[in-house]
Amino acid sequence: MTAVESRPAGLVKANPGHRPFAARAGAFVALTKPRIIELLLITTVPVMFLAQHGVPNLLLVLEVVFGGYLSAGGANALNMYIDRDIDALMHRTEQRPLVTGMVSPRECLVFGISLAVGSTVWLWLLVNPLSSLLALSALLFYVFVYTLGLKRRTAQNIVWGGIAGCMPVFVGWAAVTNSLSWAPVVLFLVIFFWTPPHYWPLSMKVKDDYINAGVPMLPVVATNEAVAKQIVVYSWVMVAVSLALWPLGHTSWLYPVAAVALGALWLKEAHGLLARAKAGVVGAKLKEMRLFHWSITYLTLLFVEIAIDPFLK
Repeated sequence: MTAVESRPAGLVKANPGHRPFAARAGAFVALTKPRIIELLLITTVPVMFLAQHGVPNLLLVLEVVFGGYLSAGGANALNMYIDRDIDALMHRTEQRPLVTGMVSPRECLVFGISLAVGSTVWLWLLVNPLSSLLALSALLFYVFVYTLGLKRRTAQNIVWGGIAGCMPVFVGWAAVTNSLSWAPVVLFLVIFFWTPPHYWPLSMKVKDDYINAGVPMLPVVATNEAVAKQIVVYSWVMVAVSLALWPLGHTSWLYPVAAVALGALWLKEAHGLLARAKAGVVGAKLKEMRLFHWSITYLTLLFVEIAIDPFLK
């Protein structure tokens, strides 16, 4: 990967002597990737309502949310430490704290490890050991399997790397029940099959960034039509899996109705993207980001329904 090595890792642009406190504080927050963590929390808290069959202990919810934020933030900081070389080569990531020099690589590494350790201890002592171990396994998987093992080596990186993002449903369920069940397994699989068709449209949009960085995301190594076909396949499986939650008896009649309606809208967007790709549409007219944005709305609404569903039974 010559392109990746063409720029020194962690190139410092900011003058170390002129880094305002507020900007530095904001940079450390940015290391945790707060917007990604929002999605993780959206999938954690509703599962706690489902596991409780009602309103869970609110203090427990806060403890899980804070511990989950620390854990995911630690994983994201360590990801930025490892990827600081390719982040410097991509427009989408060129303003990250290590690239600009607002945070040094050493500071980022210490920060990430501290969050990882702190989150593990926090969840172990205040929630339960099972939740702590599940969160730690997600962190280790994201750092060592996805970031170090898969991301720069295979176009299937986001498929298997997405397992880390599925783990919060297990953490939320285990926090309430101190056990696991088939319900969180189904939701784990929903997020697993959701992740590739969520991320590949964004990868299509910023394909040139990944080419410059030498990262073999699927849109880099395959045509738009081939990627869109994969998106459609994963989308159909995701919608089918989402319906498997209802027979387990944890939800009311409203859940399958919502899952079918939301899934139908998703499939409409996925097939629309495939049709445009087959027609050879490129550039802004491909409208790949429509599916990316809808995917976030889909997951949010599906899990909001999961949170309110216990009150309808």
